[in-house]
Amino acid sequence: MDTPDAAVKVPSSDETRIMPFSEVVKFHGHLCPGVTLGYVAAKVAIKELRSGRDVDEQLVAIVENDACGVDAIQAVTGCTIGKGNLILRDHGKQVFTFINRASKDAVRVSLKDRENETDPAFRELRAKVMSGKATPEEAQAMRSMMQAQVDRMLIEPPEKYFDIRHISPDIPGRARLFNSVKCAKCGEMVAESRARVQNGGFVCIPCFNEYSRGW
Repeated sequence: MDTPDAAVKVPSSDETRIMPFSEVVKFHGHLCPGVTLGYVAAKVAIKELRSGRDVDEQLVAIVENDACGVDAIQAVTGCTIGKGNLILRDHGKQVFTFINRASKDAVRVSLKDRENETDPAFRELRAKVMSGKATPEEAQAMRSMMQAQVDRMLIEPPEKYFDIRHISPDIPGRARLFNSVKCAKCGEMVAESRARVQNGGFVCIPCFNEYSRGW
């Protein structure tokens, strides 16, 4: 009998369909360069791994930030926290690793240093808008500049923005189900894997009183 991974059909380039960027923006809630970066990275993953959009955890995404781009990765790849195949390692880095369980291939996509290429006028306008000191005309100018930046990102080669390399991954285990226990303090149910033992009973993490002597 085939395993679930072996049964995954690898799509040809003609079969692979990427979610339109307009749908990703709708999911995220606003247009910005950050969500565009995530969209570009997700497209790289599907192309390089020939995986198609995830169906049942055959694709894994490991993201190293909790910024706008992660929403694009969820929408395009189908990797989500709820399925257990979106793993957050909050290192504050625009780095994304994608793993295809079926082929055991992985690709690491990391943002290049492009700070010197950012238009100083855009940086100045963005700072004024973020501080609430921009005029309506300046805010509109910033939006126009941002739209032009996004348009370029969507058509330029992803290699202009990212270092892209295939790696040999440590493949994470699939998501597991755990029994629940009742917290002895608040009475709410908590997964056994996250429960703590205190005074002979199970407690949830918020109710747990950490004891430390400084080491």
